Amino acid sequence: MFVGEAPGYHEDQQGRPFVGQAGRLLEELLASIGLKREQVFIANVLKSRPPNNRDPLPEEIAACKPYLWRQIEIIRPKVICTLGNHATKLLTGSPEGITRVHGRPQAFVIAGREMSLYPIFHPAAALYTRAMLATLQEDFRRLPELLARPLPSAAAPAATCVDVPTPPAAPAPQAARFAPTESGAAPGSAAGRGPGRPVAAPAEAEQLGLF
Repeated sequence: MFVGEAPGYHEDQQGRPFVGQAGRLLEELLASIGLKREQVFIANVLKSRPPNNRDPLPEEIAACKPYLWRQIEIIRPKVICTLGNHATKLLTGSPEGITRVHGRPQAFVIAGREMSLYPIFHPAAALYTRAMLATLQEDFRRLPELLARPLPSAAAPAATCVDVPTPPAAPAPQAARFAPTESGAAPGSAAGRGPGRPVAAPAEAEQLGLF
C-alpha cells in the first residue's frame, strides 16, 4: 500500500491517483522490482484537493484520518510505503521528516494490525530534484526483500515504532529505465484522490469509494 499526500488537479478531475508524470515514474519504479500498478493499493492523507495545491492543514488531516485508517483496516497491507513528509509524519506519529527516515523500515501497529512502514520520497521529488531519482531507485530495490519477510513484531502502541533492519539493496536491473522529461504541476500534485484497485476487498470497500 502506498500513501501519498493529496490529489492534484488532474487526479481530482479523474478521480484516480498518480495519473501524471509522477504516476508514470511510480509505475516504472514498480516495474523495476517486478510489480504492476494493479498489485498495489494507493491512498492519500487527504481525500480532496487543497486549493492551489497548498500543504494540508492540520484540521484537514484530522478530518481525513479516520477514513485512511479504515482503508488500512480493510486492505490489511503487509507493508505501507509512505510517500513524503505528510504521510510519513501522520502514520509514524513522529515529527521527523522524510529526509531523515527514508529507506528505514519500521514495525507498527495500525488499525489493530502489525505491519511495516517504509518511508520513501514522493516520486514528484525526483521530477524537481534529479538527484533524488537514484535515492528512490535504491529505496525501491529494498522492497522485494521487505515484502518477503515475516511480519515484524510491534508490541508497542500504535504511535510507537520499532526499527526493522534495513535489507540490502538488490542490484539495479539493467532493463529498468527512468526518464521523466517534464516537471509537470506543482509539488504534491501527483498524489491522487482515492486508491487504485485493491488486490482483494470486501463489499464495504465499494461503499467507501475505494475503487
